[in-house]
Amino acid sequence: MTRPKLMSDELVLDKLLKTLSETGPDGLTFARAAAGVGLSAATLVQRYGSRETMVEATLLHAWDRLDQATRAADAEAPLTPAGAIDFLLRLMPEETAEHNTTDGLLLLREDIRNPTLRARGAAWGHYLASALGRRLTANPDHMERLGWQMAGVWQGALIWWAFTRTASPATAIRTALEDWCETAGVR
Repeated sequence: MTRPKLMSDELVLDKLLKTLSETGPDGLTFARAAAGVGLSAATLVQRYGSRETMVEATLLHAWDRLDQATRAADAEAPLTPAGAIDFLLRLMPEETAEHNTTDGLLLLREDIRNPTLRARGAAWGHYLASALGRRLTANPDHMERLGWQMAGVWQGALIWWAFTRTASPATAIRTALEDWCETAGVR
């Protein structure tokens, strides 16, 4: 007979995500995870089996959270170019911009290396491009292309903000997206 769980899977994954963000995927051991979660390393081994499975489960949980945030932003943002910009800024809270462009890149590296996580990222990208495209044009032949372009400008603007820091993240990224909309003829 199995023992009852003292902590829900979701709470464990939330705590593992925080620890993983601090250590990076390569630095997450069962001992460090146990210290961050408040469960024994043996308990985490029982739940996940291997360190790699624990890292993957944690990052899939992060994708679940991003999917939820993306769907919520999609449901609420107006179907206009300005709505597309607000949609993206909502997915990038200013208080997390520093982390996302530094330590967050370690998690992205793991997402790209792992086929399961890479597929999850690709699916999110397709959803995002579609949601943005609906806000940028009524022409179905151009929606996907414009959505992918805007997503690329968004990520590029975030990276260049990390280097230049000439304005707040929200201001720098909003300006870059507004400039792109104007150049692309999206109004």
